[in-house]
Amino acid sequence: MTAGTSRSPGSDGALRSVLPGGLRVVTESLPAVRSAAFGIWAGVGSRDEDPQHAGATHYLEHLLFKGTRRRTALGISAAMDAVGGELNAFTAKEYTCYYARVLDADLPLAIDVLSDMVTSSLIEPKEVDAERGVILEEIAMNEDDPSDLVHEAFSALLFGDTPLGRPILGTVDSINSIAANRIAEHYRARYTPANLVVAAAGNLEHDQVVELTSAAFGPALAGDAAPLPPRLGGTHPGAATGTGVRLLSRPVEQANLVLGCAGLARTDDRRFALGVLNAALGGGMSSRLFQEIREKRGLAYSVYSFSSQHADCGQWGIYAGCLPAKTEDVLAICRDEIAKVIEHGLTDEELDRGKGQVRGSIVLGLEDPSSRMSRLGKSELVYPFLEPVDEILAAVQAVTHDQVREVAAAVLGQPKALAVVGPFDDDEAFAVALAG
Repeated sequence: MTAGTSRSPGSDGALRSVLPGGLRVVTESLPAVRSAAFGIWAGVGSRDEDPQHAGATHYLEHLLFKGTRRRTALGISAAMDAVGGELNAFTAKEYTCYYARVLDADLPLAIDVLSDMVTSSLIEPKEVDAERGVILEEIAMNEDDPSDLVHEAFSALLFGDTPLGRPILGTVDSINSIAANRIAEHYRARYTPANLVVAAAGNLEHDQVVELTSAAFGPALAGDAAPLPPRLGGTHPGAATGTGVRLLSRPVEQANLVLGCAGLARTDDRRFALGVLNAALGGGMSSRLFQEIREKRGLAYSVYSFSSQHADCGQWGIYAGCLPAKTEDVLAICRDEIAKVIEHGLTDEELDRGKGQVRGSIVLGLEDPSSRMSRLGKSELVYPFLEPVDEILAAVQAVTHDQVREVAAAVLGQPKALAVVGPFDDDEAFAVALAG
C-alpha cells in the first residue's frame, strides 16, 4: 500500500490515503468491470451560502467546465468525447460533485481533466456573464415543471428563509446580481484540498489513483492541513420548521401537492425504521398510499412518500399529482393513512415487505462503479465513517414494529406543512383541509 494508505475496518475493501494539504483519496477496486468512475467531491453546498453568495455554488458547477490555463471549454469536452467518456457534475444542499465514467484504460485522462478543472478554473468575467443566461434558463425550466416546483416550495415553507429553504440554483434576482469576483471568492474559499475528496471505483489500483491525483493536483497540494471533518449535526444553526400552506397559483391541468413535516438527521439511529415505514406507506406499487389513492379510487397517477436527510435535520413528505377537483379527497386519504400508521403501525406483511424493498434498493443501487464511487465520496464528506453495506442491511432487517410505531409518532405526528402548485386562487380551502 502507498504510505499513508489505510483500510477502514469493515469498509468493504475501500482504501483511503491523505495527501499533503489534506486531500483525501478513497478508492474501491472492482476487477470484474472494464470501466472506472472518478469523482472529485467538494464539501460545499447551497446551504453554505450567505445572501451575498446565493447561487454561487451551483454557478461554480457550471463555470468549472468553461476553461482552465491548460484547456478551453471545448478542450475539456472534446478530451472526454474522444474516449467515449461521460463527464458531468451536480450541486446539492451540502456537497458538490464533478465526475466522469470512462474505460479503465482512460482513467488517467479522467483524473487529469477533472483535477485540472477543480484546481485551475479561470472564472473569467466573460464566462460568468455568458453562463448567467444558461442558469436563468435552468431556473425558468424548473419553474415550468410543477412537480419540481412544489418540492422547492415545500422546502421553502418547511425551512423558511434559511440556506436550506432557498433553491440550490439561486433565484433570478441573486443570479442577476452576483458578480464574478463574488463567485471567484467562493471558489478560493471552498475549493481547498482539505475540503475536497477524490473518489474512484472500478477496475483500478489504489496506488495508481493516488499517484495520478498527486501529479494532477501538483502545486495545489501544499502545507500540512488536515482534512476537514465530516459534516455532522451541530455544524449549522437549526433550521426553522414551518407549517401551514404555501400555494403557487399556476394555470396547469394538474394539482401538485406535497404534505409533510421535518424528518431525521442523516446519522439518526431511527433512520432505518423511518426508511422501512416510508417504503411500506408510499414507496412502491404495493404501498398503502398507492393502493388507496391510485389503485382503489383512481384519484392520482403519481403518489409516493419520501424522506431526505441533512447533517442536522431532514424532511418527510407525501407527493401527489391529481386533478384539481380531487385535491381534497387526496389530502383526506393522506391524513387518514398517516393517522392509521401512527396509531397502529404496520402489519407483519408490510413490515417484511418494507424491509425487503429497502434492502433490495440498497444492494441494487450499488451494482455499478458510478454508484460505488458516489458512496465513497459522499461518506467521506458527511458520515463519521464508511458504514459497511452488510451492517446497513442488518440494521434494516432488525427494525421492529415498536421502532416503526415510535418513529411514526415522533416524525409523522408533527404539525404538517402543505405546498400546492395548481390552478387555485387562494389557499383558504387548503388550510381547512390541512387542519382536518
